Amino acid sequence: MSKQEQKEFGFGTQIRKSPYFDATVRWGATGFSVYNHMYIPRDFGSPEQNFWNLVNDAILCDVAVERQVEITGPDAAKFVQMLTPRDLSKCAVGQCKYVLITNAEGGILNDPILLRLEENRFWISLADSDILLWAQGVAVHSGLDVQIREPDVSPLQLQGPKSGDIMKALFGDSITDLRYYWLREYDLDGIPLIISRTGWSSELGYELYLQDASKGDELWEKIMAAGAPYGLKPGHTSSIRRIEGGMLSYHADMDINTNPYELGLDRLVELDMEADFIGKAALKRIREEGVSRKQIGIVIDGPALTGPNTKFWVLEKDGECVGKVTSAIYSPRLEKNIALAMVKADFAGLGMNLEVDMPNGKRAATVVERPFFDPNKKLAAA
Repeated sequence: MSKQEQKEFGFGTQIRKSPYFDATVRWGATGFSVYNHMYIPRDFGSPEQNFWNLVNDAILCDVAVERQVEITGPDAAKFVQMLTPRDLSKCAVGQCKYVLITNAEGGILNDPILLRLEENRFWISLADSDILLWAQGVAVHSGLDVQIREPDVSPLQLQGPKSGDIMKALFGDSITDLRYYWLREYDLDGIPLIISRTGWSSELGYELYLQDASKGDELWEKIMAAGAPYGLKPGHTSSIRRIEGGMLSYHADMDINTNPYELGLDRLVELDMEADFIGKAALKRIREEGVSRKQIGIVIDGPALTGPNTKFWVLEKDGECVGKVTSAIYSPRLEKNIALAMVKADFAGLGMNLEVDMPNGKRAATVVERPFFDPNKKLAAA
């Protein structure tokens, strides 16, 4: 594609391009959206084919939009614990944790992956919100000795059942014993990387954190070349697979007004630990009082949805609004319309019959177990 043709991907200099931007366009990306003030590829052709590429072989995704907040200094561990209700006292160097970042009211500001690279060096790998500013603000009057910045780090996701074979082709046998939610440092022909067994797909996968933006094009091409014998395709994070897996999308399935108990994420809240964290008092009160609404999974009747919902659909019971559909999609594997929704607690029981008010009319829906596929994450943790 010529430079002239690439001009259509332009919102101005305030929206940043990743080190892989040119490579993704070369490899067929035709649509982008904005996430953490950066372009993210969203269209490599059929979303359904992207899904099958992911679950049958492997896809490579530009997720440099997962910006890192790096926290260092003598009090780094204590400061990071202030940000999250998850107990980090047993988080070892080289380990990753899925965490929530909460505000004083217990509302969720982000649901990142935390990486502990050294005793006093952490990365917070972000969903879509400005946690760098939050963390720097919290630090100002914390009395703790920490430094907080956004480093030159740009992740790629290599996901799918054949991702392990591709990683072995790139890095040798040593990569095979990297455990689920652990990380390791690598140098790939002069390209500095942190590699973790994580990803936003519910499949076996890896994230490769590039620490030198000038090597982006080279890294992308090396991975695609190594993956060619295994059917590797360029791709984008799959809405179909992430909803099948019950994976949450910030701003869609939760936001600043959502608390962990509404999502059933009690396991990420440790109110009995000695350490203090922002939102502890509020979350104690919420636990004691209970929640008035809950997240559920539903199956929606009728013809296959032609794409994800682009607004929140109203959920009704006997004509009364009882909640909203937050993420909906058709799963070609399950041959069902599946969705995540937030409803009043009285209407969250399994088997509850509801109605979805959609742009083309109302459809019946039923509350079901979530995740919809591989609920114990056996594929990802294999």
